[in-house]
Amino acid sequence: MRNKPTGLHVRDQGKTLYSRSAETKRIPASNQKLLLSMALLDRLEPDTRLATSALGQRVRSGTLRGNLYVIGRGDPTLSSGGSFARSLPLKSTYLGRLARKIKKSGIRRIKGRVVGARTYFAHDWWASGWKSSFPANYVALPAALNINGNTYKGRHISNPEWKLAVTLTERLRALGVRVGGKPKSGGVPPDYAHNRIAKVLSPRLESMVRYMNRKSNNFFAEVLGKLLAAERSGPPGTIAKGAGGIRAWAARYNVRVSAHDSSGLSSSNRVSPKGLTRLLGVALKQPWGKRLRSSLPTGGEGTLEDRLRGARVRAKTGTLDGVSTLSGWVRLKRAGTWAEFSIMSRGMSKARAVQIEDRIVRLLRKRARL
Repeated sequence: MRNKPTGLHVRDQGKTLYSRSAETKRIPASNQKLLLSMALLDRLEPDTRLATSALGQRVRSGTLRGNLYVIGRGDPTLSSGGSFARSLPLKSTYLGRLARKIKKSGIRRIKGRVVGARTYFAHDWWASGWKSSFPANYVALPAALNINGNTYKGRHISNPEWKLAVTLTERLRALGVRVGGKPKSGGVPPDYAHNRIAKVLSPRLESMVRYMNRKSNNFFAEVLGKLLAAERSGPPGTIAKGAGGIRAWAARYNVRVSAHDSSGLSSSNRVSPKGLTRLLGVALKQPWGKRLRSSLPTGGEGTLEDRLRGARVRAKTGTLDGVSTLSGWVRLKRAGTWAEFSIMSRGMSKARAVQIEDRIVRLLRKRARL
């Protein structure tokens, strides 16, 4: 029997309100970011901040005799200021602040060079189900040490650690700190592990997840997916291990998903509407559940900017190759409760799919017959 083009599942207080082709696994598109958010917030506290640290040998008379190593833990907001920082609705981690802290530590001269560390995450930039054009056009390289969204002059760069080392060298020299060698990227000697000179901290994880979900940012998703991987399985974090973390979290609650990335760019990802609403119900019972719900756009903002204005809804959109999805929560007027819902369609125009999704949400809002 041919699958229906649209699958729908709605739950309220653990009970099914509506179900239509809901057990068929479908491509979630960017609803995958919703699955990542749940797995990540269950692993790390919403108030977690990611450190970017400068390490080096002992400083004598203001001189650091070896290299200055910069190590990241996956902060996707790290910036040199400029257009990238201005584009974010949250305060980015400013590299100039790290430069000022390095100088404040007493360093006036670095005899070696600034080295951007290629550690903690692998440099993988591919997932099963991605098109060959995706790395160039849809997602920058997700690294542990990032700079300006790993984009330079409109193009995604393949060595952000080197670019960061170059930028930090410039900032240090502008502050009067002499740097002897040319910046580079590379590994970190083991004996540098505890010689931290300075560090800067990212915004709270909750804020980064909110930006990712409201703008459906693929770069943030894959960086945070690698963070999930490193925290769960140990470094190096990879796209595949991040997807494995999503699968493992869903399996804990008897929901089987096929996950190959964290952004939802993969056409090989699969989850059923019924499975997704079950996980949303699980999430809302967690200490971080309400924070997750508030991270999603409501009508008239983010990816719902031109949709569902005035509706009390918190939902994640998704679009990929004839696929359209919308999943999250809608406030039921009559019951006064938040119901979980998931709508997944394939094989129709985006305009038609959006029309159906928005009509369903408004009917649910009224608790009318579908």
